[in-house]
Order: sequence, then C-alpha cells, then structure tokens
Amino acid sequence: MLAVGVVLCAAGATIAVSRLRPTAPVVDRAVWVDEVKRGSMLIEVRGLGTLVPEIFRVIAAATEGRVEQQLLSPGSPVKRDSIILILSNPQLEQQAMSAKYQLNSAEAQYHNLEAQLENQLMTYRGTAASAHSKFIQAEMYAKHVERLWTNGMEIELKYRTAAEEAKALQAEDDIAQKQVETFAKSSQAQLAAQQATIDQDRALAQLYRHEVDELRVRPGMDGILQEVPVAVGQDVTSGTELAKVAQQSKLKAQLQISETQARDVQLGQNVSIDTHNGIVPGHVVRIDPSVVDGARTVDVHLDGALPRGAVPNLSVEGTIEIEDLKEVLFVGRPFNAQPESTIGVFKLVGDGQEAVRVRVQLGKTSVNKVQIVKGLQIADKVILSDMSQWNSYDRVRLK
Repeated sequence: MLAVGVVLCAAGATIAVSRLRPTAPVVDRAVWVDEVKRGSMLIEVRGLGTLVPEIFRVIAAATEGRVEQQLLSPGSPVKRDSIILILSNPQLEQQAMSAKYQLNSAEAQYHNLEAQLENQLMTYRGTAASAHSKFIQAEMYAKHVERLWTNGMEIELKYRTAAEEAKALQAEDDIAQKQVETFAKSSQAQLAAQQATIDQDRALAQLYRHEVDELRVRPGMDGILQEVPVAVGQDVTSGTELAKVAQQSKLKAQLQISETQARDVQLGQNVSIDTHNGIVPGHVVRIDPSVVDGARTVDVHLDGALPRGAVPNLSVEGTIEIEDLKEVLFVGRPFNAQPESTIGVFKLVGDGQEAVRVRVQLGKTSVNKVQIVKGLQIADKVILSDMSQWNSYDRVRLK
C-alpha cells in the first residue's frame, strides 16, 4: 500500500507540473507600442535617390583628335559658345585647307569659263547683227527694184535677182539668230555644270571647316559643366564623350523604389522630396520598366522651388502617395510586416504589464502604418518593436 501511494503521488505531481505554463520572460518596457485606430490611412512608399538634371547635353567628339588643352573644369558655369577643350588633328586641318583651295580653283574656273563663253557669244551676236543688217539692206533694195519694175523703169531680171538675194540673206540672218540662241543655251548648261562642281566643293569645304571648328569643344547651351571624362594628351575617336553640360536650375529627382512597392506607383502621383534642407513637392513623370538590383527607378518632376544648395547628385529621400484608404483599422507598422500577410504580434493585456501573442491579418502597408484586416480591434495596443527573440513564447511581461 505504501509503494502504491508513492507511485500515485509521483504521477499526480508529474501531471500537475506538466500543466503549469512556462514562466513569461521579462521585456524592457522601452519597446515601441502603438494603438489601433480607425480612420483615413495614407498609403505611401519611400525610396532614396538623387537630384539629376532634367535638361543636359553630352558632347561627343565629331572626329578623331588629341586633347591639347582643357580650359574649363567641372562645376564651371558655361555659355553656349564657351570653349571647354581644344583638340588637334593635323590631317583634318590639311584636308580642310585642300578643300578650300579646291573650291577657290573651281570658282576661278567658273569665272574663266564665263568670260570665254561671253566672248564667244558676243562674236555670234556680232555675226548675227551683220547678217541681219545685210538682209535688211537687200530687202530694201529688192523692194526699190520692184517698184521700178512695176513702173516699167527696170527690167524683170534685175528685180528677180534682187528678190532672190534678199531671200538668201534672210536665211543667213535666221541661221545667225538661231546660232546665238543655241550658243546661249549651251553656255548656260556649261556654267550650270561648273556651278554644280563649285557647290560640291563648297559643301566639302564647309564640312571640313565645321569639323575643324568642332576641334574647339563648345557646350552649345548655357549651364554648368558637369563632367570632363578626358585628359590632356589623350587621343580620342569619333563619338568619344568629351564633356557633359546641364542646366542646374532644372533638376528632377530619381528615386530607387523596391520592386515589391513599385507595382503600386503610377504616373501623376504626388511626391514629397526631402532634400535635407527642405521639402519640395513633385509628381511622378516616369517609371523605369526594368528592375535593377531589386529596385525600379522613378523620375519625379519637382513642382516647387529648390532650396539653396540643391545641386545635381545631391542625395534625397522621396515619399510617394499611393492611395488614401477611408474608414479602415490601422496601426503603426510592426517590424518586418509585409502587405497582405498574417503575422504574430504581442498585444498588451490587463493593466499593460503583460502582452500576449495574437495572429493578425494585414492588408495594405505604408511607410510607417499597416491596415488591420483581422485579429485586432480599436484601442488595442501592440508592440511594434522587433520581438523575434521571443518567438518561442506566447506571453511576455513588461518591466
């Protein structure tokens, strides 16, 4: 009987101990706690980025050459005709000079040909004028003889002879006039052909002159010199980037938004850009369709004036307004909370000295708020801090 009693007592003690809850661990009361509320919840996403110029120009080498001088450094204000770099290309300069001489030669040939053709045309005109004069005189004489013959004062043979001579001279006159017209047209054709040669040589000379002029690298716009990626003495080929100029007064923000958050970003959404020296309003104007390193680039046009000190490549932080939810439950965003997920959070109970783990279904998330779909009520207080080290406990004490 004694042995049976001992066994029964031991079994009862074991059952009693097994039913005891483990002691709740103590958590520092300095954890972040927030209260569930109902009302409007603004869905926002946030991303880091930089200010970049909206209007810029990349200046590339028009031809190959060597950098001889750098007259301006990055950060310098420039006008459209300021000289940034001076390049050299002796072969190009020689080609430009040869093209100029060829053009001068073609123009000289044109003027020489024009003078020759004008002299020949004058000769033809003189011959035509002489033939026309002879014809007029013969015609007048034939008419005079005709009148005499009609009055019986001349014989018919003389009249017929004068008339035939007048017809022959008229034919010579017609031929001489046609020769003048034909030669004039031929002269125009020859001059046109020579003019075409001049135009071709002039175009080639202008091309070479333009390329030589571009050896003096100019920005082509007013702004600030951003980059000069070449060095003095460096050989460059056609298309090599020589400089970059931007209008510093017209900047936009480029934000890097996580790909999971960027899916809700749309054109036209309002954005607040924190330049660390003031907040500037803006709106989304472009969303990069590609994902790079887990983020998408979002361009923001700045609607307000830039604060002093705002320059290209300045680090900024942007907050994009996605949606304004009406009459929803929400609370501060717990650690590692993801949209449309179910997580465990510690809810304060009693007098706030303890907190119990509850399962909470989340809806949409913002930068620092989450929508509550199920699991919490208005005025519930939950711990938002990282409580992952207490995952094995369902209850904690605050001290």
